[in-house]
Amino acid sequence: MIFTSTSFLIFFTLFYLLYWFVTNKNLRIQNLLLLAGSYFFYALADWRLLAFLVAVSALNYFLGIYIEKTENQLRKRLLLNVGLIQGLGGLIYFKYFNFFIASFNEVLQSLHFNVHVRTLQILLPLGISFFTFKTISYILDVYKGKIEATKDWLVFFNYVSFFPTILSGPIDKARAFVPQLQKKRVFEYSLAVDGMRQILWGMFKKVVIADNILVYTDQIFSNYGSLSGSTLLLGAFLYTIQLYADFSGYSDMAIGLGRLLGFNVAKNFNFPFFAQNIADFWRKWHISLTSWLTEYVFTPLSIAFRDYGKLGLILAILINFVLIGIWHGANWTFAVFGFLHGCYFIPLILRGTMNKRKKIAKGKVLPSFRESLNMGATFLLVMLANIIFRADNIGHAWGYFLSILSNPLFSFSTAGIEGINVNPHLLIMLGLSIVMLIFGWFQRNKEHALQFQDMKTSRAFRWSIYYLLAVAIIYYQSSYKQFIYFQF
Repeated sequence: MIFTSTSFLIFFTLFYLLYWFVTNKNLRIQNLLLLAGSYFFYALADWRLLAFLVAVSALNYFLGIYIEKTENQLRKRLLLNVGLIQGLGGLIYFKYFNFFIASFNEVLQSLHFNVHVRTLQILLPLGISFFTFKTISYILDVYKGKIEATKDWLVFFNYVSFFPTILSGPIDKARAFVPQLQKKRVFEYSLAVDGMRQILWGMFKKVVIADNILVYTDQIFSNYGSLSGSTLLLGAFLYTIQLYADFSGYSDMAIGLGRLLGFNVAKNFNFPFFAQNIADFWRKWHISLTSWLTEYVFTPLSIAFRDYGKLGLILAILINFVLIGIWHGANWTFAVFGFLHGCYFIPLILRGTMNKRKKIAKGKVLPSFRESLNMGATFLLVMLANIIFRADNIGHAWGYFLSILSNPLFSFSTAGIEGINVNPHLLIMLGLSIVMLIFGWFQRNKEHALQFQDMKTSRAFRWSIYYLLAVAIIYYQSSYKQFIYFQF
C-alpha cells in the first residue's frame, strides 16, 4: 500500500476522520489510534516482520529508561552497547549477511578453493534502515544527556513506527518529534492545506515524472552496450531526475501527511540541483540522513582525527560517505558511490571552502554566470556518480562508463531502444522535468514548490496550477510503482 494507491487513499481518509473527529478529545486515545494505524499500515506492507518492529521498539524503550537512571558509567555504557549491537547487528544481519557470504565465496573461488558457503533466505524488514537510525540516535542522545528518556511507551512506539515516514523517512530525531507526540494536537486549517499542497507536488513528481522516466532509464541501462554516448549521457541525466523526483516526491508526501495529522516532519530536500558545490548539494539532498551521519559519525571522527589537520578531515569525510553509500544496500556499487562522493569533497577541504555557504542569486531573479557554471558542474558530478548508484554491479557501471567513451557520440540507429531520440513522450517528460526545476528555482527559499500564499499571485492562478497538476497525475497514473528507496 503506497501513498499513490487507491487503497492508501481509502485507508488514510478513514484514519483521518477517526483521528480528528473521534479521538481528538483525548491525547492518549489519539496516540493509540496513531499506533494502531501505523502497525496496520506496516503489516500490510510486511506483516511477517511486524513483531520485529514491536520488539525493537520495546527493547530501546526500556534501554532508554535504564540508561538514564543508571549512575554507574560502566553499566550505562553496557546498556548503550546493547542498543547499538541490536541496531547495527540487525542491519548487518538483514541487509548485509548474504552479501558478506557471497563476497567471501567470490574470494575463495578467485583463490581456487572449492568451498561454497550457502546464503540464507532472509526477509528484509521494510524501512529497517530508517527506524534503526531513529532508535540509535535516541539511545545515544539519552546516554549523552541531550534528551530525557521517554517514559510513555505509547509515545516512544509511535516515534519509531510513525507510518508516513517509517518506510523511507525522513529520519526524525527524537528530540524534535517526541515532544509533538506528548502534547495535544490541534487541527490547523492552514497547516492542513499546506500539507495537501505538498502532497500534490510530491505526487506530481512521483507519478508524472519519476514513474514515466523509469521506462527510459531501465531500457538505457539494460542496453548500454549498443547505444550512442549521447544516449547514455541522456540516460544518466534522466536517472538523476528520476531519483530526485521519486525520493523527494515520497518525502513531500510524507511531510504533507504529517502536517495533515498535526506534525512537523523533518525537511529532507531543499532544491539540491541549485547547489554551488558538492558540500552544498549534500546539505540539500537527503537532509535527514546527512545530518544524522554528520552528528553521530563525521563530527566524532573529525574530532578524533583533528591532530592530522586536513588529512584527518579528508579521512573522516571518506569514512562518512562510504557509510552513506553502504547504508543504501549490500552492493559494492553503493560503497564506490559513497567513496566517490567523499573524493569530491577533497578539493573543497584543501581550499578550506567546504563549510562556506552563499545564498544563490541573492536579491536576483536569475543566477550569475559563475553560479550557473557551479550548478552545472555540481549536477554533472552527481549525475556521473549516479551511474554507479543505478548500476547492477561494478562491472555494469564500468561497462556503462566505457560505452560512453568508446561508443559513437551520436548514432542515427534505433538499435536497443526504438525511437529513443524522437519519442514525443520522452520530450514531454523532459519538458515536465524542466517545469519542475523552474518551479523549484522560483520557490527555492520555501519549504516546497507550491507555497504561493505570500507571493503576489491571484487565486485563479494558484488553483489553475493545482488543477493542472491533478489532471496530469490522473492522466499519467497507469500502475502503482514502488518508490526507489523502499529497497533501502
